[in-house]
Amino acid sequence: MKQEVFLPDDYSPAEDEPFMNDKQLEYFRRKLLNWKAELLAGSRDTIEGLQDGTRNIPDVADRASEETDRALELRTRDRARKLVGKIDAALRRIDEGEFGYCSVTGDPISLKRLDARPIATMSLEAQEKHERREKVHRDD
Repeated sequence: MKQEVFLPDDYSPAEDEPFMNDKQLEYFRRKLLNWKAELLAGSRDTIEGLQDGTRNIPDVADRASEETDRALELRTRDRARKLVGKIDAALRRIDEGEFGYCSVTGDPISLKRLDARPIATMSLEAQEKHERREKVHRDD
C-alpha cells in the first residue's frame, strides 16, 4: 500500500523540484480524479434531464428545437465519455510510473502542458509534429 502524500491546498508543481516526484504525481492524480468526478456528475444530470424532459410538444418547430438540443447534449456527453477513458488511462500511467513522459520521445512533458491538459501523452513538440503529419496525410 502506497503511503499518502501530504499536499498543501495551494500546491502547484514547480520546475525547480524533481520531475514527477510524489507531490507532483499526487497533484495530477487529484486533478484527474476531480475532473472525472465533474464529468460523471454532468452525465448523471444529463441522463436525469433527458428522462424527466420527455414530453409531447405539439408545435413542430418547438419539437425540432428540443430534438436539436437533445442531440447536442448527447454529443457533448459522448465526448465526455471518451474523455473519462483518457483520464482513466492517465491515472493508470501515474500508477505505472509513466505519467508525464512523452510516449513518442520519452522526454518529460512540460509541467505547464500537463497542468493545462493532464491527459497529454506527448510533449508539445511531438504533438505538433504528429498534427503536421496528420494534416499532410489528410489532404491526400
